[in-house]
Amino acid sequence: MKTFYKISQYVFKTYILLLMIFVISCGSRNSSRGTSGYKFTSVSYYADKFDGNKTASGETYRHSKMTGAHKSLSFGTRVEIVNVENDRSVIITVNDRGPLKPAREFDLSQGAFKKISNLNAGIAKVKYRIVK
Repeated sequence: MKTFYKISQYVFKTYILLLMIFVISCGSRNSSRGTSGYKFTSVSYYADKFDGNKTASGETYRHSKMTGAHKSLSFGTRVEIVNVENDRSVIITVNDRGPLKPAREFDLSQGAFKKISNLNAGIAKVKYRIVK
């Protein structure tokens, strides 16, 4: 009887361990909920004073264009940015360098930011992926 009791305890503990591993893996960011291939960050947008100025790529910055700044992506890279709070998305073209805040990956044009959030928010939590 003692042997049966020990085996039952072993099976039960193994079952609980496997169940915990399953539950933890279901809650990960890269589960099958459509987040595979995305990275998470926050974004902000350009201030009014930059409209009409030259970007690092030589283009003239316009609030209305779907553009953004990134520290290292090549100019012309297209990036899909999705607001994780409302699931609204925009595709931008990188044409400038920035942002200066280390916690952010992108500064967006005001037009691009408006597509995913309200300007009054100032910052949006997003996921992003390189499209091209």
